[in-house]
Amino acid sequence: MGSGERPTSSREAPLGIAEVVRLAGRALDGLGLVWLEGEVTQVSQPTSGHLYFSLRDKDCVLPAVMWGRDVVRTKFKIEPGQRLRVRGRLGVYDRDGRMQLYADFAEPAGLGAEALALEQLKQKLAAEGMFAQGKKRPLPKFPRRIGVVTSKNGAAIHDIIRTIQRRFPTPILIADCAVQGPTAPAQIVNGMAMVVRAGVDVVIVGRGGGAVTDLTAFNHERVVRTISRCPVPVISAVGHEVDLSLADLAADARASTPTAAAELAVADGDALVEILIKERRRLDREIHHCLDRARQDLDRATFGLHARGERVLAASRTQLAVISNRLTGLHPRARIHARRSELADLERRLASMHPGSRLARARSDQDALVARSTTAIRRILEARRSELGRIGAQIAALSPLAVLDRGYAVVRHGETIVRDASQVAAGDQLTIKLARGELGVVVEDVKK
Repeated sequence: MGSGERPTSSREAPLGIAEVVRLAGRALDGLGLVWLEGEVTQVSQPTSGHLYFSLRDKDCVLPAVMWGRDVVRTKFKIEPGQRLRVRGRLGVYDRDGRMQLYADFAEPAGLGAEALALEQLKQKLAAEGMFAQGKKRPLPKFPRRIGVVTSKNGAAIHDIIRTIQRRFPTPILIADCAVQGPTAPAQIVNGMAMVVRAGVDVVIVGRGGGAVTDLTAFNHERVVRTISRCPVPVISAVGHEVDLSLADLAADARASTPTAAAELAVADGDALVEILIKERRRLDREIHHCLDRARQDLDRATFGLHARGERVLAASRTQLAVISNRLTGLHPRARIHARRSELADLERRLASMHPGSRLARARSDQDALVARSTTAIRRILEARRSELGRIGAQIAALSPLAVLDRGYAVVRHGETIVRDASQVAAGDQLTIKLARGELGVVVEDVKK
């Protein structure tokens, strides 16, 4: 029986099961390549690398298999829930007698394969926390050196250099690399490693404008992981305002253009100058306010010191007057006068009595009394002099003249003591009282 002939069967000569299955397989194979569209279910991939899945639509389910060599060529991962457009041949699996699709190509029915692969990579990296906001680091306000990873022939590098030199001149280390093409991801990764090893505080990585398809290098998994693991903050400057690359999501900061990236990397020098000028003015006002308050406190303390000195001086004068009166009463001359009075009384008594012996004894007693009184007077006088010297030293220490001896002076305008520069004017004649002597001066200039 030829391959194109249909076998005959009857009740007396039935066909074998295997023969029927093979006949069904040849019939399905005769359809050639077919395109099917459906939702993926029941995906499994054993260690052999082959992919087993099912496609279903509203009413039916069709098993499918894709050999490992075709799985490797697929740009995205086939997962349950996807709606795919699949190409392949229909056949029957002999062991189970089931019809299935032998697929050699698949693509998303909605998104393209590239977009789906990008979305899957984005979800994978997001699950690892590479895009988390808590992972973002603040940019240094004043970096000592900036690393730039981009093409040296593009407009981006010139925009970055010009902007940095205009705003806040800072050393720049450039790592030349391709920003599109198959070699771009490896060159970007190597460029970032080079500038980090050389020592920079922040890295700008990116390119100028271009089509959306030119962002492929900045969506590469190796580039995104390198940006995420970079030990210094990274600014992504891919140059697309609307389209976000995975590098933008992984970087610590994102700029829509290289110029904006340079503005993020360095501070605005003109704005800093304005801030410094304002702060200096504020500090000047604060310093003048503190000085004025200190002068006021000094004047208050000076007035209080003068008032206290006057009180102490008045008390000292009163005490000195009391001591002087006491000293006057204890002076030897006063006691001598008192003794002379007593002597006169004795002489009168002796004159009235005229006894020689009593006169001699009286004279002897007189001499003894005179000696004792003289000794007592000397002791008292020495004690009073010592006390007077001590009190005089206290008075001298509290005297305004002692202040003059320390180098201070008293300025008078007529009979008025000058305490403020506003009390005099240029041309006024002043008298300056020193510790020893006075000076007559004429005011040439007044600074209030």
